[in-house]
Amino acid sequence: MIFLDMNILIIGSGGREHTLSWKIKQSRHCDQLFILPGNAGTTKLGENVNLNPNDFEKVKDLVIEKNIGLVVVGPEEPLVNGIVDFFESQSELKNVKIFGPSKEGAQLEGSKDFSKDFMFRNKIPCANSKTFNSENIEEGFSFLEEISPPYVLKADGLAAGKGVIILDNIKEAKRELNEMLINKKFGEASRSVLIEEFLDGIEVSIFFITDGKGYVLLPEAKDYKRIGDGDKGPNTGGMGAVSPVDFVDEEFMKKVKKNIVERTINGISSEKINYKGFVFAGLMNVNGEPYVIEYNVRMGDPETQAVIPRLKNDLAEIILMCLDGDLGKVSTKFNKGYSTTVILASNGYPENYNKGKKISNIYDDKNSLVFHAGTKFEGEDIISDGGRVLACTGFGSSLSEAIENSYRKVDEILWTDKYFRKDIGKDLI
Repeated sequence: MIFLDMNILIIGSGGREHTLSWKIKQSRHCDQLFILPGNAGTTKLGENVNLNPNDFEKVKDLVIEKNIGLVVVGPEEPLVNGIVDFFESQSELKNVKIFGPSKEGAQLEGSKDFSKDFMFRNKIPCANSKTFNSENIEEGFSFLEEISPPYVLKADGLAAGKGVIILDNIKEAKRELNEMLINKKFGEASRSVLIEEFLDGIEVSIFFITDGKGYVLLPEAKDYKRIGDGDKGPNTGGMGAVSPVDFVDEEFMKKVKKNIVERTINGISSEKINYKGFVFAGLMNVNGEPYVIEYNVRMGDPETQAVIPRLKNDLAEIILMCLDGDLGKVSTKFNKGYSTTVILASNGYPENYNKGKKISNIYDDKNSLVFHAGTKFEGEDIISDGGRVLACTGFGSSLSEAIENSYRKVDEILWTDKYFRKDIGKDLI
């Protein structure tokens, strides 16, 4: 398949989108690159456009004005809100390709209840669970008494990666369920709450691109969700990642492909869901058996910062072939060695934190890359503008070398307000 040079739009502003922009900018198919809204890091790769990604009419106007041929949707919210359906309904956009699932497909992430029912229907290994709302909260309390600790509570909707709570004490679990359902701790996202049995194992993230019929696997990763060293403290959007993961061996991946990836795609196909995009399956390895914890309908963050630099292929070309139904012709190649990512966050994250702090000495070298997330320019200065601010990705022939290169970059960046975990990847050595 021959694709002309085209203007490409990346939607999103985080570390994931900076990484996708960095990779797609290298594509032989990319002419001009636009990022909506982008961050301080993406300004070096293309033109940032300060628009709301969920204002689809304005996104449409931009696509027409800039003669954009391909749109890659980074975050989950526009997908859940139906941006793909909107584009496909507009006659003026009939020649524009957009990469991501339909609104229905995005419910695999947008609704924990929808996602779990999909797993049950398609015999995809997962934990036992039930969903409750404010009207049957007493039944939720009873269900907690029926299962063994730890207790897993998940807000049904999108909660920016913070809607999962794991507790050992049943009184605390009941109190938290009340906070989520009655006091709307996560707003509309916790109008319903899924209570799930705890799976005891080690987590791994699996990524693939699908056109609803076939698939291309990307490298796996392990991410670190808790704010503190030793996986202590509250959940965050992710404080670091490692790829590849040595405990993901050939036998485990055979089970992943057969029981999870292929059953997921068969379910998408049999239920006639319009899905051309990334799938991120968060798995638990329980004594060598993979179980799905959750689906995401986009790449993970910070896993993207560790995974995508390992891909040798032209990512834009894979995306275009996916959209044309030619995934079967793709043969992926990955860099050998290891990639590790350490997140620099604003001190106080994920609770209260300051913005507007100057950051300097940010640069790439042959052994490391820095991807921006919560940054913006103030004059000529780069300043912090979010909770998770930078991602320091290091490479090495060994895991130890990659970790060393990540933390060397962490130390070089000058920022008085930075916080980071000091143990990313060290549990795997």
